[in-house]
Amino acid sequence: MVKRREWKRDRYYKKAKEEGYRSRSAYKLMQIEDRFKLLKHGDIVVDLGAAPGGWSQVAKALVGERGAVISVDLQHIEQMKGLITIKSDIREEELTLKAIKEAIALKGEVDVVISDVSPQLSGNRDYDHFRSYELSNSALNIAVAVLRKEGKFVTKIFQGDCYTRFYSAVKGKFRVTKAYSPVASRKRSAEVYVIGQGLLVHSDPAKTKDC
Repeated sequence: MVKRREWKRDRYYKKAKEEGYRSRSAYKLMQIEDRFKLLKHGDIVVDLGAAPGGWSQVAKALVGERGAVISVDLQHIEQMKGLITIKSDIREEELTLKAIKEAIALKGEVDVVISDVSPQLSGNRDYDHFRSYELSNSALNIAVAVLRKEGKFVTKIFQGDCYTRFYSAVKGKFRVTKAYSPVASRKRSAEVYVIGQGLLVHSDPAKTKDC
C-alpha cells in the first residue's frame, strides 16, 4: 500500500498534476497504447472501474469528437466534455450491461473495453489478489457481452494463484492475448495488464470460482 508521502516523490504523480491528468494511471494507458495500438479515432470505448477518470481522459483524446467514451464506476466521476458516465458496480454484471447498452443505443457497437479496476486494498496479498481476480473477471464478462467481433480489451489483475486461470480465460475469447507491465506501474506493484485483441465469439460468461 502506497503512503501519501511516497506519492509526492513519485514522478508520474507529479507529472499527472503538472499535465492535468486525473491520476498517474493515465500514463499506464499511454504506455499500453504505445505498445499495442488499441484505440483509434472514432472508436466507442467503455472504461470499467473508471474513477477518477485518468484512463477516460486519455481514451477520449485518442478517439476524438467522432468517438465516445462510456465511463463506469460506483464512485463519482467528474464530468468532462464528450464523456458518458454510469454509476454502477461492475460485479453486478447484468445491471451494468443493461446500463451500458442503453448508453450506446445510439452510438453503435463497442470497439474497445478498458479497465484499470482495483479492489480497495486490505494489505492481505492473497485476499487482494482474489478480489482483483473477481473484478477483472467481471470486466471480461462485460467486455465479451458488449464488444463487436474483433473488438479489443485490456484489464488489470494482480498476480497470484488466479492469474493463470484468468489469462487462459482471456486467451480463449480473443485471437491474440498478451500480458504487459507498463513502466508507470510502481516497482513493488503486483499488477499486470492482460490485453486481448480480436474478439472471436460472443460466449456465455465464466463464473468466478476459487482458484
